[in-house]
Amino acid sequence: MSLTETAQVQSGRRGLFSRRLVADAALLAVAVCAFFLFPYDLAFLTRILIMMILVLSLDLVLGYGGIATLGQAAMYGTGAYAAGLFAIHVWADPVAGLLVGALAGAAIAFLSALVVMRAHGLTLLMLTIAAAQILQEIANKARPVTGGADGLRGIRMEPLFGSLKFDFIGQTGYWYALGVLCVVFAVLKVITASPFGLSVRGIKASPARMTAIGTSVYWRLVVLYTIGGAVAGIAGALAAQITSLVSLEAYSFSLSAEALIMLILGGTGRLYGAILGAAIFMVVHHTAASVDPFNWLFVIGAMVLAVVFFVPSGLLGLKDVVRSLARRVS
Repeated sequence: MSLTETAQVQSGRRGLFSRRLVADAALLAVAVCAFFLFPYDLAFLTRILIMMILVLSLDLVLGYGGIATLGQAAMYGTGAYAAGLFAIHVWADPVAGLLVGALAGAAIAFLSALVVMRAHGLTLLMLTIAAAQILQEIANKARPVTGGADGLRGIRMEPLFGSLKFDFIGQTGYWYALGVLCVVFAVLKVITASPFGLSVRGIKASPARMTAIGTSVYWRLVVLYTIGGAVAGIAGALAAQITSLVSLEAYSFSLSAEALIMLILGGTGRLYGAILGAAIFMVVHHTAASVDPFNWLFVIGAMVLAVVFFVPSGLLGLKDVVRSLARRVS
């Protein structure tokens, strides 16, 4: 490669880094503005932030690794119950509980991945669903520990960092969730840009070729699924800490399905798609359900169909679609 070509590559990388930095700053600015513009909707906004973390975990597994899954709720629910039980019986520190939730989600993901990653296609998909359903039934039967169908109650968190109390309005919870989201997003950007992340993308594109060059496809996918499980566990732990309640719905199939729809809406394999898709889905869902509590699913369905047919790569690819149409017209 000549010096000129090298300089062009470096210039392109700097430009890409600058654009991503601007995008990160813009997203953070929107989150800060939302806090002041909607002071009475902080509980809903915090829920959006938590769902963003869950969808990020799915994007890492599906968007980068190509692992088709409908079982992220397994790790989300485990993280929620682990953090809740830890707060009740051991220590109510939020950060410690968050780490416990991450470890619990990672443990469940690792154990299930040992089996799931040996399957492919529809079998893999069904195994991920089965894992969540089995854990939901265990939580239901373990009523003395989990509360069963009544849910796990009595979660009371200590002040964040010893000084920031969780208030009824949800101000502390919102900033707490936003801070965790920023940390998770930054860590995932590093992981996806690392040699490990690049190898996982290679596995998604062609597992046979990666095997041929000596890459351990199975174990890399196990590690990726485990990391995704840790992130999903963090989302569940956040939900338990902020709402002070964990129910069996944390393991529900609908939660995993909604996370997948959010990712499809935003676009897979770019992290930003998880953020955008979760925000749009949650806002449309909330608005449509408040207008018509019985038929709001029609709005969601129409939105998904429109994106799938007209912007298959997700809303992040809308700019490319518009450019393509403009070229055809001109």
